[in-house]
Amino acid sequence: MTAIEKLTSKDFASDQEVRWCPGCGDYSILKQVQTVLPDLGRPKEEFVFISGIGCSSRFPYYMDTFGMHSIHGRATAIATGLKATRPDLSVWVITGDGDSMSIGGNHFIHMLRRNPDLNVLLFNNQIYGLTKGQYSPTSEQGKVTKSTPMGSVDYPFNPIALCLGADATFVARTMDRDPKHQQAIIKRGYEHKGTSMIEIYQNCNVFNDGAFEIFTEKGSKKQETLFMENGKPLLFGEQNEKGIMLDGFKPVIVNISDVSSNDLWIHDETDLVKATILSRFYDDASIEGHFPRPFGVFYVNENKATFDDLFNAQIEEAKTNYGKGDLDKLLAGRETWVVN
Repeated sequence: MTAIEKLTSKDFASDQEVRWCPGCGDYSILKQVQTVLPDLGRPKEEFVFISGIGCSSRFPYYMDTFGMHSIHGRATAIATGLKATRPDLSVWVITGDGDSMSIGGNHFIHMLRRNPDLNVLLFNNQIYGLTKGQYSPTSEQGKVTKSTPMGSVDYPFNPIALCLGADATFVARTMDRDPKHQQAIIKRGYEHKGTSMIEIYQNCNVFNDGAFEIFTEKGSKKQETLFMENGKPLLFGEQNEKGIMLDGFKPVIVNISDVSSNDLWIHDETDLVKATILSRFYDDASIEGHFPRPFGVFYVNENKATFDDLFNAQIEEAKTNYGKGDLDKLLAGRETWVVN
């Protein structure tokens, strides 16, 4: 067996000038992906990055791998087809909140339910950046933009809840300004057999600067973020002095000094019901109190077969049972007849 050459992050950087606005969060995501890939132990010729349309979709140009800058909202469909026909490749989808949640919404949810073995990085900046600052499907209600001068009346999508509802098998969230956490989540997503969907909070410093500042700045981060770890209690606060309990299915914030450690909510990545509750630490007005925003892996299902495995198994079954195909017979189908 031929030894694989040890690669570095520089090996994954193309010769193209990176053309994002100075200070854009996309730079961090590019850096973290280029840092993670050498540790995966694969030749770079096996990686493919496919994007749609948007600022994030320039990503394939900056990766010295195979890639495709496809059309608006269709990267998920193209990537599904590629993985089905070339299951040996590591296929990555780069998309934004507009590309995936708006024009690509239909393709996005059907990719999730089919569960091809893809790695999806959803850059969410809650704005349309490439087209210069219109509100997006994830913009908050009341958002004042060029296309909503009096404030948006739309209710925003909750990407994590949407993915759980579409039966995604790996759902996680991270942020551009936490490189170590971002790298760890990207590695987890790669290791998952099936579609891994990672939402990345990404700052657009030109058209929506500071949208996620409360989760990234030192003065507020510990109070406003909840970093989930499988098998560990849900804790937050300056000294992790606060925790989450469940009263039935209702989450409650408590001081950990006031309760037994046995009463705290222990995070279980395989529990879809609890993952759904956590996804609503985002926009559910029925939850009393102010809950921190969860980051990390919400949900993992390792038991659902992938689309590409099922697709190729069916082809092999057809070859075994029917031999060489007959295209004319296939097109005629089973509901045709000949009239003499």
